[in-house]
Amino acid sequence: MTEAQIRASFVNVSKGDAARVPMPGLHEVVWDEREYLGWHDARAPQRAYLTVWQGDRPVSMLLRSADRRIRSGISAMCSLCHMPQPGGQVALFAAPRSGDAGRNGDTVGTYICADLGCSAIIRIAPPPAPMHIPPEEIVQRRIEGLEKRLEAFTGSVLGAA
Repeated sequence: MTEAQIRASFVNVSKGDAARVPMPGLHEVVWDEREYLGWHDARAPQRAYLTVWQGDRPVSMLLRSADRRIRSGISAMCSLCHMPQPGGQVALFAAPRSGDAGRNGDTVGTYICADLGCSAIIRIAPPPAPMHIPPEEIVQRRIEGLEKRLEAFTGSVLGAA
């Protein structure tokens, strides 16, 4: 995917804002090992971006993280990958809805791994155990679940949910 394709795929920012989005190092992306591309804006730490595939087209979204994190010492679960994490590693992100709804202030919020690293986390296979599901099957189920939840979140931003 190219920088131009990502910029053109933003659904909840203006074309001018999309043109100013700082891009991640796309030459470093191994697409076979991720369900989405997520990155933070180094100039504005509470701003982040997600690019996901919806059918055969990319959809990119602006996210903003909450000012405050979950208190340390508390466990939390990412709503996308469903992996339990220490509270400080999960953040509330809000995405403006696309179109008029977003321009009027309507947003969709969800808890996501603060580093946007769900694709890597779900691929950490548990140790094999007798009479349990094989680790590779567990990883495949995690991938399928993440894809399903990404599709639902993207649909919410697009106004389909």
